[in-house]
Amino acid sequence: MTIENIRLKRARKTRVKISELDINRLTVHRSNTNIYAQIIDGKNNKVLAAASTLEADMKKKLKNTSNKEAAEEIGKRIAEKAIKAGIKVVAFDRSGFKYHGRIKALADAARDNGLTF
Repeated sequence: MTIENIRLKRARKTRVKISELDINRLTVHRSNTNIYAQIIDGKNNKVLAAASTLEADMKKKLKNTSNKEAAEEIGKRIAEKAIKAGIKVVAFDRSGFKYHGRIKALADAARDNGLTF
């Protein structure tokens, strides 16, 4: 098994547990160069809000799109978009990534800006 397959196996376990709760989930994905966040409806699996370092205004604002500062900005952005859409409570889906570094920075920034999970 490759490392990617192991990560995806961990992610599936998390998603099964979250689907049983039947609430919206904040899904995070990171690559070597960018970070992405989406809030997905728990019933219909539709994206309700999304933010990433690939957005034009984020590219202009950030010097580097693959560090903790970028993750914090994405956490703030996704929280703002969620609150604007009327979402305050979500389940955090870290997509099998360890909860440290950029993932932790994004989660803390989202919590600080109004999301509860």
